[in-house]
Amino acid sequence: MTSSLQADALSQDAFLGGRLTLFQPRKGYRAGVDPVFLAAAVPARAGEQVLDLGCGVGAAALCLLARVPGLGATGLELQAPYAALARRNAAHNALNLQVIEGDVAAPPPALRALSFDHVIMNPPYFIEAAACAAPDPGRALAQREAGARLAEFLDQGLRRLRQGGSLTVIHRAERLADLLAGLSGRAGDIRVLPLQSRSGRAAGRVLVQARKGARAPLTLLAPFTLHEGARHVSDGADYTAKAEAILRGVAPLPLGDDPRQ
Repeated sequence: MTSSLQADALSQDAFLGGRLTLFQPRKGYRAGVDPVFLAAAVPARAGEQVLDLGCGVGAAALCLLARVPGLGATGLELQAPYAALARRNAAHNALNLQVIEGDVAAPPPALRALSFDHVIMNPPYFIEAAACAAPDPGRALAQREAGARLAEFLDQGLRRLRQGGSLTVIHRAERLADLLAGLSGRAGDIRVLPLQSRSGRAAGRVLVQARKGARAPLTLLAPFTLHEGARHVSDGADYTAKAEAILRGVAPLPLGDDPRQ
């Protein structure tokens, strides 16, 4: 991907039932439903600060800002074109997202000087050696662990997190053991929510949330089902009522009770 994108290389896509509009590359990494569910799971309140590690075009952070007015948010993004789009999307939607360019594996001083109440992340899903390269370099870098590894995302997230703050991550279900290993001894009150495409199917994604310094045991929550029925039978998206409410921005996705309440 070049350092900038021409207007005809971008699409303008609606999220949260049209409450949020994001410019994204037509070719390259494109945000889907994962950042929406990630944002919906964060127990954030007005006045708090949130960090999105690897923010891309800003989808997760901006969804969270749109859902919880009064938040402040910072995004760290390695690829300059995506960072520029995140800034553009924040301005276009009049939301308070500050974007810093830099590598999760070696954060710039501007980020290391900050601390946050919540950290969110949607890290690259595929281990580089096991993944087929995407045709677009920007998409390949966003999807594969060619740079910072999952353990580095978790480490940096916990370093930037205030004591008692929450870290929320969405990832492939097969990486759950790696997620738990990266949190071990540093965070507790871990909540694991499997996301299954349809009832009775194995979960393809997991949402994992933990609190820095907490000692409460792990909780494995009942699976959340995204689509109605056993199989896809129509041209519609066929989301469940609960999934549709989250995707339209009218409902959060709490991973258990907030211990601060």
